[in-house]
Amino acid sequence: MGLFQKLFGKKTSDSAPEPQTTPTLEQDILSAAEWVVTALNTSGYKADYTLESMKEVDRFFDEQSGPDGILSRNRGQILFALGSYVGQTAIKLHGGNWITDDSSPEGEINASVKLSDGTLIWPIIRCMKRYQAGNEESLFAYLYALSADIPTLKL
Repeated sequence: MGLFQKLFGKKTSDSAPEPQTTPTLEQDILSAAEWVVTALNTSGYKADYTLESMKEVDRFFDEQSGPDGILSRNRGQILFALGSYVGQTAIKLHGGNWITDDSSPEGEINASVKLSDGTLIWPIIRCMKRYQAGNEESLFAYLYALSADIPTLKL
């Protein structure tokens, strides 16, 4: 059973049971990203896979990281889902794909995105850092830096 199913449960139906298959980590990531989009939008945060939506995710962290915030409960699952959303947003903005290792015990944490230009990012780890360090680890800045036309220094 994949991480997402373990954390959030699988919907049951009255029809015949489906054969048991184990979803891949990438499938869990895609499901988690869609789940968090719905959860964020339902809670008043605009999540639409745009660079601007990273400001909303930063606002979520700022508002929900305290002792009574949503992140005080189910922190690991929510950070995984938020990281999945950040990675999917990067892919939608820049092209690329997830790099996962289903055999690794820390695969959920170490999942990375290889962007179309070859840049590697670790969005789940970045969300963990955002939670721990606060707004100095801005997710908006993280994705903005990928798209900014930063001039090179000539020495």
